[in-house]
Amino acid sequence: MEDLIVARNSVVDLEGVDLSDLDQFADGPPYELFARMRAEAPVHWNPLADEPGFWSLTRFRDIEAVSRDHETFSSAAGGVFLRTERGPVPLEMLRGVILGMDPPLHDRVRGIVQRVFVPRMIAEREASIAERVDRLIDSVIERGSCDFVQDVAVELPLQVIAEMLGVPQDDRMLLFELTNQLSHAAALGDPTQGEQAIMALGFYMAEMVLERRENPGDDLVSKIVSAELDGERLLDEEVVPFCALLMFAGNDTTRNTASGAVRALLENPDQRRLLAENPALIPGAVEEFLRWVTPVIHFRRTATRDTQIGGQRIAAGDKVTMWYSSGSRDEEVISDASRFDVTRAKVDHQAFGGGGKHFCLGAQLARMELRILFTRLLERIPEMELAGPVTRLRSNFGNELTSLPITFPAGRTRRG
Repeated sequence: MEDLIVARNSVVDLEGVDLSDLDQFADGPPYELFARMRAEAPVHWNPLADEPGFWSLTRFRDIEAVSRDHETFSSAAGGVFLRTERGPVPLEMLRGVILGMDPPLHDRVRGIVQRVFVPRMIAEREASIAERVDRLIDSVIERGSCDFVQDVAVELPLQVIAEMLGVPQDDRMLLFELTNQLSHAAALGDPTQGEQAIMALGFYMAEMVLERRENPGDDLVSKIVSAELDGERLLDEEVVPFCALLMFAGNDTTRNTASGAVRALLENPDQRRLLAENPALIPGAVEEFLRWVTPVIHFRRTATRDTQIGGQRIAAGDKVTMWYSSGSRDEEVISDASRFDVTRAKVDHQAFGGGGKHFCLGAQLARMELRILFTRLLERIPEMELAGPVTRLRSNFGNELTSLPITFPAGRTRRG
């Protein structure tokens, strides 16, 4: 094994590629570059001018291994975003969110909230989500056109998570703006904007938590506040950031997957027709949507001790970035990975991370929302075409479309 270990300065340079440069992501994740990195330098050193650099991991198995080894690769030590000093959330603030925690604190918080996030609780939302999907389709179907991102993809997960948390629907756009500010802060490396957004979101959630402690209801915040594990409950300073994270992650990632999936169906009309004619394929297709889009492009860890990945020596304190968008298209794991195929029998992807303790708590909810959305959408609007320029957020963190104009044959509302 020792003869496989190489020094940092001998790693293939790939002509000085810098994945902190947002120009690399102007058109979305740089899939061709990632493919080259997987082949030539799957563990690649990326220097930075203004702070210590990081190792880039682009292979599925390496990302999975790091994700599952929380003792060697820490979320709390240096944060989970590409940069420490210019991340969207200050490091000390991030350590108060489950995303930036390590065991045992992480296990305590997750163990308690998992008492709430049970399959039955998610399954009970199915009828409500289906009704919301139909209302959204009703709102655009007579027009014969819409901006799918703004009119449907933004609204569905936002309405769902607001209802689950007990947020008044009139407040949902305020919270959408705050979560959007966080997305933009992550894209721009703007900790000031990120701190302002998370503080405002935190203040809002703190008021909700206080009110639910005094007047509990049947909403998710009330259930999290009262959840116990071995007689222990979460403190307010643990509940508030967790609920703020739910508001962000509960709408941002599902919105981006839905938007990216519709774009893929527009670009692959044979796949769209296949699903419209065979709705039984949709649950499996949802996994292909998740793989194809992989809405979170990266997270980062910090090595707690000297180790190695793929024969490359990693020193204690080194930053290691997991490029999920690359892992989800790794040819060593996924056959014909650059092809969009809704009929895949087995779909490996890293849309919810690489596994381990930080695996996405909302995965079941996201899958259900996407399944219901595309079942109803392709039943009621089976034919659609792109109607104008597609725009996106220039980001190496979120794979986010901001506008997707489409046209389709006008139809009737359920009342019409």
